[in-house]
Order: sequence, then C-alpha cells, then structure tokens
Amino acid sequence: RGLGDVYKRQLLYFPFYLAAFSYLEKRVPDQLHIIDCAIDRYIPFIEVFIIPYLLWFAYIAIAGIYFFFREKESFCKLMYFGMIGMTIFIIVSYVYPNGLELRPDTFTRDNIFIQLTRMIYSMDTPTNVLPSIHVFNSMAVYFAVKNSPYLKEKKVIRGAAFFMTTSIVLSTMFLKQHSVVDVLTASVSYTHLRAHETGRN
Repeated sequence: RGLGDVYKRQLLYFPFYLAAFSYLEKRVPDQLHIIDCAIDRYIPFIEVFIIPYLLWFAYIAIAGIYFFFREKESFCKLMYFGMIGMTIFIIVSYVYPNGLELRPDTFTRDNIFIQLTRMIYSMDTPTNVLPSIHVFNSMAVYFAVKNSPYLKEKKVIRGAAFFMTTSIVLSTMFLKQHSVVDVLTASVSYTHLRAHETGRN
C-alpha cells in the first residue's frame, strides 16, 4: 500500500514536469544568459556521438521498466532522484533563463549521423540547458544499477551501465548540446544529492 501511494505521487509529477517544460520552451525571456566555458571551444564536434545521445531515451526507459518490475524500492529511489533533478532544472530555467551558442552553423560533411543531429537540433532548441538532464538522469540510472542487490554480481550489466553513462555524458558535449558547465552542474548536483541521501540513511 505504501509503495502504491508513492507510485501515484510519482506518476502525478510527470504531467507537472511536461507542462512546466513546455511553458519554458515557449517562453521568450527578457534576457537569455549564454552558458559558455573556455574548455567548450577545445571540444570538437563529433557526430557519431548522436548514437549514445539518442540511446539515452532507451537507457532510461529500460532501467525504469526493470526496476519497476524487479526492484520496487530501487525504482522509487531512482524516480525520486530523477524528480529532484528535473525540478532543479525547471527552477533554474525559470529563474535563470539560459541557452547555448555552441552548435555549428554549417556541416562540412553529410552522413546519417549528421542527419540525425540535424533532426535533434530542429526538435530541441538550444535553450534551458542548465543543468543537463541527460547527465543527471544517466548518473541516477548508473548508481541504481551499481547499488542494486540483484545486479551487484552482474559485472557485464554494471560495466555496460558505466559505459552507457560515460558515453551519454560525453555525447552532450561532442554534439554541442551542452556546455561543460551544464555537465559539471548536473554532476555536482547529483553527487551532492546522493551524498545527502546516503547520510540520512
């Protein structure tokens, strides 16, 4: 019964998040703060990283389905971290409207990866990028797998989760979807939240 109530609250969160995200995407702020870091200019655009970037959606979904059916408590913790991360993202985006100017204006080559990148660029505006949800939620999934009592002996699965998380984090920068600042902010936020929760328990 207790877990059922938790599930209901978590499910009710998503309509709120989607509505808030939609509002932020359509809003035209008076001032847009450009996220920039000197390191960003030394990071090349590498289109093949569109593969892990897109696999993020499957990565999150598969982990969610697994934990929902096999490890209810781990599922609730994963959802909790995800909800906190997305709430931080919504608040930061509302209070501090932000965006990027990192995307290439033109491409010197054309291939399937470039075409997929163009598709993502057309669907996802370079605004509201701080902190990176791709990074935050990927870290949440990795640590859920790493700390799973049922997966602790599954070295292949744990290794695959580490590889996927690392690839996704790198993809956000190599595709110019996020600045190093976005990545570090998400990483520090997640690490701080996890340390806080570990201390409480």
